[in-house]
Amino acid sequence: MMRGLLAFAALFVAVLGKETFEGHQVLRIVAKDDIQLSLIKNMEGMVEFELDFWREVTDVDTPVDVRVAFDSLQSVKVFLETQEIEYSIMIEDLQMMLDEEQEEMESAARVAEPRNTDSFDFSRYHTISEIYSFQDMLVAENPNMVSKMVIGQSFQGRPLNVLKFSTGGTNRPAIWIDTGIHSREWVTQASGTWFAKKIVTDYGRDPALTAILNKMDIFLEIVTNPDGYYYTHNNNRMWRKTRKPNSGSSCVGVDPNRNWDAGFGGAGASSNPCSETYRGPRAHSESEVKSIVDFVKSHGNFKAFVSIHSYSQMLLYPYGYTRTPVKDQAELHNLAKKAITDLASLYGTRYRYGSIINTIYQASGGTIDWTYNQGIKYSYTFELRDTGRYGFILPANQIIPTAQETWLALMAIMDHTYKNPY
Repeated sequence: MMRGLLAFAALFVAVLGKETFEGHQVLRIVAKDDIQLSLIKNMEGMVEFELDFWREVTDVDTPVDVRVAFDSLQSVKVFLETQEIEYSIMIEDLQMMLDEEQEEMESAARVAEPRNTDSFDFSRYHTISEIYSFQDMLVAENPNMVSKMVIGQSFQGRPLNVLKFSTGGTNRPAIWIDTGIHSREWVTQASGTWFAKKIVTDYGRDPALTAILNKMDIFLEIVTNPDGYYYTHNNNRMWRKTRKPNSGSSCVGVDPNRNWDAGFGGAGASSNPCSETYRGPRAHSESEVKSIVDFVKSHGNFKAFVSIHSYSQMLLYPYGYTRTPVKDQAELHNLAKKAITDLASLYGTRYRYGSIINTIYQASGGTIDWTYNQGIKYSYTFELRDTGRYGFILPANQIIPTAQETWLALMAIMDHTYKNPY
């Protein structure tokens, strides 16, 4: 009887502990001029609306996607209509989409746990424990090529696992790839898992990858923000930041992509702990960021650094915090063009490319601005599928196509890095 009660209590907490988004809508807002653009920008500061910007304000040509809670819908729509700002409803009821996503995960989870990475289902979303056990299986199956390094711990004590793919040598020139630094961007962690399997499968088969790995190492951090990722599965699917409490505030977490020491605290990051783009109390305050910083510095031989986000289909290079072009602008721009051309060759998915500040918006304290300033020339960030139809709730049937096309762009960047030593 007691055990039944305990199970029921656990179930009750699981159900109650999850934030729901019934009646929440994602609106797509389009500014027709700069005046409207600044009005939309001002909405970011309207705390009473509790808006969650999925695609932030950039320029007049680019739509803004924002999640609006049911309670605020009326006032937000009235505000937009009064200002004669055009909007459309991208997602009618967010919770309905989340329920579908959850049902799909649950039905997939009824299948027996994979005994090896060949039987791992790359076409669905996985929990952190499933991804961590996948990593261990991959290492066990490929001991001569794959090892797992723990470069630190998250705030809540989860290991920060990095897979190292190497065919030998010591401190070889290296390529870094991370996914999931923003926890709700689930297609990134799913793609990272697929990349890991792709590397071991293609070595010895694909001459280009084989040549790269015969001379260079690849480091891959799949779950870069583990506390946030756990939280998206168990408490709030829309969580983006870390899970570290902020002193003097009831709001939790720091945006780990505003926490790097590159233009830290400048325009394009928030000083408000309740903001989705809160930069943190100081640069590298988050262990999830500091662990990468320390690892990159102590390694000292990274030649490419790729940080993968979603969504909006873009390939970006530095800078985000300043309009000053990087000295390698021409080369980075041409390589980005080649990478997105290769990406589009598979399914016709169209990407935009350019520097962060010119392509999206000013953002300070970002990953690749810091890595570029450390001397890692080939520093890029991806924004994967889609362009807003589903946004962060990308259906699982798009995971493999997304990973496959992104791999072509990654190969273009890695191959260029390998062929252009510096």
